[in-house]
Amino acid sequence: MNRSERLRSWLLEALAYQPADLTLFETALTHRSADGPNNERLEFLGDAVLGLITAQYLFERFPDADEGSLSRLRSRLVSGESLAQLAAGLSLGELLVLGPGELKTGGFRRESILADALEALCGALYLDGGLAAARAALQRLLAPALQALSLPAELKDPKTRLQELLQARGLPLPRYSVDSVEGELHAQVFRVTCEVETMAAQATASGSSRRRAEQAAAARVLEQIHVQP
Repeated sequence: MNRSERLRSWLLEALAYQPADLTLFETALTHRSADGPNNERLEFLGDAVLGLITAQYLFERFPDADEGSLSRLRSRLVSGESLAQLAAGLSLGELLVLGPGELKTGGFRRESILADALEALCGALYLDGGLAAARAALQRLLAPALQALSLPAELKDPKTRLQELLQARGLPLPRYSVDSVEGELHAQVFRVTCEVETMAAQATASGSSRRRAEQAAAARVLEQIHVQP
């Protein structure tokens, strides 16, 4: 079986993907140290494609997470180390075309080369089949990491942390009430009170939306609970 046949077979097995233009994928797995077209341009494109697909997944998976939390999760998911481990687990290194120097020094195992090749593969998927095809293939590829992904407690918003804390203690959920709404329609200020009767904790906070005010009030209640003996 020649390299092209091996690559086509790998794409079918690993991604359930049938390429229209196999040349794109051959280029995606050709390092710049080798002769001919290499994967640097596809890597550039693939980085953006991978970022978009993972951002959309996280946006839908964690509807209450803020921008900072989502960014940290995405960075963790598509870090060079994570991508290299994923590529190694799929034996992607065996399909790489490297120059003599990289071959001699074991470049097919190098973390940066594996991660770059995986990003280039994302770019090839996008060019060959469009965004929908790339999303389907990448979600299959990233399935184990996506399924294991959870929002760390320190990244969760205050309302979620407060709710989980009370549930863990078998206590009723907090009650939120809107005390007032002031200002013009385009610049309203909401004043909200969060109360946990069973722990005699209560706090009031303001925000430019009801949700932001509730989050701020929940954060103050958490501070009260954490300092209680």
